[in-house]
Amino acid sequence: MTIRCLAVDDEPLALDIIESYVSKLPFLKLVKTCSSATEAMQVLQEEQIDLMFLDIEMPELTGIQFLNILKHQPLIIFTTAYPDYALEGFNQDAVDYLLKPIPYDRFLKAVTKAQERLQRNGKAQEAPAAPAAALPAEHDFMFVKADYKTLRVDFKDILWIEGLKDYIIIQTKDQKIITLLSMNKAMEKLPETKFMRVHRSFIVALQKIDSIEKSRIRIGNKEIPIGEVYKEQFLHWVEENNIQ
Repeated sequence: MTIRCLAVDDEPLALDIIESYVSKLPFLKLVKTCSSATEAMQVLQEEQIDLMFLDIEMPELTGIQFLNILKHQPLIIFTTAYPDYALEGFNQDAVDYLLKPIPYDRFLKAVTKAQERLQRNGKAQEAPAAPAAALPAEHDFMFVKADYKTLRVDFKDILWIEGLKDYIIIQTKDQKIITLLSMNKAMEKLPETKFMRVHRSFIVALQKIDSIEKSRIRIGNKEIPIGEVYKEQFLHWVEENNIQ
């Protein structure tokens, strides 16, 4: 499957970066780059476009305004220098939201998601899913060393994890466990579908979140800050799970 793309941005450098990234991936074809929504509208009328990279903050028409007047939209990946637009962008059913300057690995992740969505929507399933028995089993616990013992910690019991220099504090529903472990190593042990790092000093159990307010998460009586570096990923998870 070849994905026909359109890039819309009033910054020439941003268009050059997208063009460079697209050229690295054989399943993408960049049909055209446009510097305005008006120019992009003309292309959409003349060409089949599967995926549009769309800047939000543009003169004349913003990316959001542009989408609101389109009757037939391709898949959208928003690109912007302003993280404040994240929730508004995801409310438009965007595939992803990329914050400038766009790292190549995030670009690749976004277009892979677009590819998967197009395959689901446009083609019948080409091969049966692997039977459950063939999938690797996922552990539901980990072992950590604390108080001269090796303790089993069930993932379902963890509320959050707090980093403290070379140590971490694992807060469960019943106890607080302090162990010599880095935050990065802790994330490697935890299932990524159940836990997320939301701050340089905090990992949260996603299913234990009680509420979200501005840039803070509440789990029970604990308020946990959301760091700017991790905000985009967390807001994406919020939107995918229809929380807000």
